[in-house]
Order: sequence, then structure tokens, then C-alpha cells
Amino acid sequence: MNVAREIEQNLQHVRERIGDAALRAGRDPTAVRLVAVTKTHPVETILAAWALGQRDFGENRPHEGVSKIVEVQRRIPGTQPTWHMIGTLQRRKVRLVIEHFDYIHAVDRTVLAEKLSALAVEAGRSMPALLECNVSGEGSKAGFAVAHWDRETAIQQRFFDEVRDILALPGLKVAGLMTMAPLTDDPETVRPVFASLRGLRDALADRFPGTNWVHLSMGMTDDFEVAIEEGATLVRIGRAIFGSRT
Repeated sequence: MNVAREIEQNLQHVRERIGDAALRAGRDPTAVRLVAVTKTHPVETILAAWALGQRDFGENRPHEGVSKIVEVQRRIPGTQPTWHMIGTLQRRKVRLVIEHFDYIHAVDRTVLAEKLSALAVEAGRSMPALLECNVSGEGSKAGFAVAHWDRETAIQQRFFDEVRDILALPGLKVAGLMTMAPLTDDPETVRPVFASLRGLRDALADRFPGTNWVHLSMGMTDDFEVAIEEGATLVRIGRAIFGSRT
């Protein structure tokens, strides 16, 4: 089977699974956006997915992502893909992301938010961003430390104070939350992680009603259906579409 045909079949299957998961939860399937993760995959793969109607793409590494974005812009006339920076972002790479990406999923600390805002203002834009939250408590995970936020007032208050400061930054447009669930063979075991992020988003919406807390970026190849059932609006899927990364 050629690569384009395999991607077509995989995309169709993933979209069907997204739709089924949404319907099980009583949700509109169109409320869930598929972000096709193209880390390590070549531009030709992106172009093949684009030809099949995929419009959102995610990259983990700024330099790799920018090289693909530039090439895709050269090869696709007119309307362009929406590019999501989904990986951990170092402050020295912020300018690249501001210049080339449309969304940032992993604002994981206030100092990064401040840097992003300053460079976005310099570039004359308001950067859509999601706040990455470590709701599982795993030491290997990045994000604001908010495990047990719903049971420990001090954790919740500290995070809310940080959010208040971030929302005041002129160059960021906070649009929701993101999380990385623990790796597991049984997606049901991470359902509480996704439910916790949804609950945190709802609590933030109550505390800061002037912000549109529309997005929950959660769920990947092994657990996206559970994430959708728990309210995900952005699912980041690579392997189920493009195969294993090299």
C-alpha cells in the first residue's frame, strides 16, 4: 500500500473514532478538532494529509516545525494549515514560534508566558495559547503543578494567582488548558486525569468569566477516545495517522 493511501485509511478511521466517542458522550463531533502531529515526518506526509482535508497540524520542536511550515507555504497556494506548537518550549525559541505558529499548547510557567507576550506585542499580534497543567502529579511531566487542586486550597489559589497574572499579559490570548496523561495500556486508568482538567477549566471559567475557556487539549493516539468523552476539544494524534515516529 502506498503512503498516501495508508494515510487516507488511517485518517478516515481516526475521524470515525472521534465521531463515535463524541456521540457516546452526547457531544457534537464537530466540536472536536483533530491536530495531526507530524514530528519527524516529512513535508510530503503533511501535503498528503492536507489533500485529504486535514487542516490542523502539530509540531513538537520549533526549528523542525518552522522548516516544514516554510516549505508547506511554498507548496500550497492560498489558505494555509493551522500550526500548533504542542511541545515544551524553551524561552530562546519563543521568537520562532511567534513568527510561524498559530497556537501554543504548552505555556507551562509564568516566565514563559511573559516572554511570549512581550514578543507577540513586538510582532503586533495576540498569540492564542493554552496553559499546560500537570494534573497527574507525575514528576516527568511539565506544566503548572496542580495535582489535587480540587482538594487542596493552597494549590488551587497559587495556580489561580498565576493565571490572573498571565491573563493580564497583553500579547497572549488564553483559550483553555492542556495536559499530558500518563502512558498506559488501559486508557480507562487516565480518565480521572482528563476529568480533573475539565473540572479545573470549569473552575477557572467561574473565577475568570471574561476569558473564553473554550479548549481542552488532551488525548493522543492511545487515549483520545476517553479524552473526548471527558470533554477534549483538541486531540493530538500522530502515530494512528502517520505510523510510528523514527
